Amino acid sequence: MFLMLLPTILFFFINSYIPMVGIYFAFTSFDFRGGLFGSPFVGLDNFKFLWKSGKLAELTLNTIGYNAAFIVFKNVLAIVLAILLSEIHGKLFKKITQSILFLPYFVSFVLLSAISYNMFNYETGFANTFLKSLGMQPFNFYGAPWVWVILLVVFYLWKHIGYSMIIYLASITGISDEYYEAARIDGATLRQRIWYITVPMLKPTFVLLLLFSLGSIMKGQFDLFYQLIGNNGLLFGSTDIIDTYVFRSLKETFDIGMATAAGLYQSVFGFILIVSVNYIIKKINEDYALF
Repeated sequence: MFLMLLPTILFFFINSYIPMVGIYFAFTSFDFRGGLFGSPFVGLDNFKFLWKSGKLAELTLNTIGYNAAFIVFKNVLAIVLAILLSEIHGKLFKKITQSILFLPYFVSFVLLSAISYNMFNYETGFANTFLKSLGMQPFNFYGAPWVWVILLVVFYLWKHIGYSMIIYLASITGISDEYYEAARIDGATLRQRIWYITVPMLKPTFVLLLLFSLGSIMKGQFDLFYQLIGNNGLLFGSTDIIDTYVFRSLKETFDIGMATAAGLYQSVFGFILIVSVNYIIKKINEDYALF
């Protein structure tokens, strides 16, 4: 049994634990000639970059806020869609619907950016062309930060909800039919069977996915934000996250130590959060805890 585990242990050791040595970059002024341990040690100076920028609070709130919205809406809608699909009896329609919902997961963020631009650009975008056809004035989507707070969440859900739905659908498939048969005999309606059997049975899956998601709550969806927002400074106040801010700064300074410091800040914050939430869950119901 231990021999069978060896490939997995080696995989994580090589790809997850050995690279952790690179954390030392966060405390050095990296020099290519000196390498990792030959670069000058600067202590916490790299962390001062985020603090002195005056945007640490804004970036942190934006990153957590968007990820919280992603986690909540994605899981809730995925559960709803999975339950609806599980109640469909037509196999062909069920497979087609499942494939259509899952297909956006394979769409690249570059293509998503092109779709977004062709929909919302001021001159020839579909939305403004439609508004003009109705005799209305075009709307500057790329100059309205509040619009992108909604659009970023919508685009994320469109791309990822199908994948999460498959996970919940697999969990529903694993629920024994005996529960539903007993409920039908007792006269339970479809709504009652869903609410009192399906939903409670999905709690372990929901908690597990929640804990996994919380671990990276400080890691923004860089591809999504950078491809859709780019360098549009008008939208930074509402859409800038730690990852995009550090990336723009790196393009100017190429400071590896600063980037590592930002990554370490995100990882430590996520670690503390996931341990805290897991502790709370363990107190409520130990069976649902991750560890």
